[in-house]
This record gives sequence, structure tokens and C-alpha cells, in this order.
Amino acid sequence: MKLKVIIHPAEEGGFWAEVPAIQGCATQGDTYEELLSNLYEAVEACLSVDLEQVEIGNNDRVLELAV
Repeated sequence: MKLKVIIHPAEEGGFWAEVPAIQGCATQGDTYEELLSNLYEAVEACLSVDLEQVEIGNNDRVLELAV
């Protein structure tokens, strides 16, 4: 899966980034390298789903896709 990310310089130094395809997914970092690392964590967290909070019926199936 490829996602477009918009990287902004932060007023206080460093960078912040947003992922327009995932509403509310944003992060920051003091360096570009830290920002990239934080982006991977932010995207994973934004896309993760806790199945304990989802109602799954007896006839339903859970499928995990790798894209």
C-alpha cells in the first residue's frame, strides 16, 4: 500500500506530517528521520482495529488483507 503524506516544517523546529487518506492521522518529529519513524507508527495505529469492540455475528468472518 502506498500513501501520500504531506510534510510541513513546524514553527518550533522539526517537522509535522499528515496523511490525507486517513482522517486525523498526523504526527511530528524533531528530525526528518524521526518523523518517518513516527509516520509508520501513526499509520499503523490509525488503521488498527480492536476486534473486541466490534460486534461479530456467528455467520460473520474476519479476514486480514495485506496490501
